[in-house]
Amino acid sequence: MQPEGSAADVQNRRGAASRRGRLRGGVCGLLVTLALAGCAALNGPRTPPPPPAPSPAATASTVLAEYLQLLQKLLQGQAAEQAEILASAQRDYDNAPTPSHQLKLALILGTQGHPGADLPKAQGLLRELTANPEMLLPAERALAFLELSQIDDHLTLESENRRLQADAVRADRERMASANHRLQSEMEENAHLRKELEEARAKLDAIANIERSLNERKPGTGR
Repeated sequence: MQPEGSAADVQNRRGAASRRGRLRGGVCGLLVTLALAGCAALNGPRTPPPPPAPSPAATASTVLAEYLQLLQKLLQGQAAEQAEILASAQRDYDNAPTPSHQLKLALILGTQGHPGADLPKAQGLLRELTANPEMLLPAERALAFLELSQIDDHLTLESENRRLQADAVRADRERMASANHRLQSEMEENAHLRKELEEARAKLDAIANIERSLNERKPGTGR
């Protein structure tokens, strides 16, 4: 046996210590590499978060602004531009009769001040929409009900005005017919009175002629 503390034992212990040192160095290096990779992942490019959903108030404001801008353009445009706006809205509705396209066409037809305005047709389109309000956005729903109310009031006033005008014309005709009837009666009465007067004059003339004839036949006095 070799004595304890011999050169071979010292060499073996040194080799073991060297192996343990290398092992610890490798583990530390691996940990450092993983740590650096984690930091790179944390500090690298991130996927941007999705934009926040627009609020109902912002959506309503945008929808109303689009419709109002369209109607302002319609009223301020020349006749050719107005006709094109109406034709475009009609094409959109014919190709895809969605509630939004129907509302746009109804608003254009229900806006007075251009040759293509047609309130009865707009009224019909709006009544269809308001019968199924769940198909519209809240802002569109409010706009449809408001426009329909205004058109109903306007058409009611127009109908009342036509009725009053017809009543006035009928009353004028009745007054005229009554006046003509009275005039005709008076003319007939006057003709009857003239005839009676002529007959009375004729009788008076006949009586005068008889008296004159009798006077002429009497014998003369004082002879």
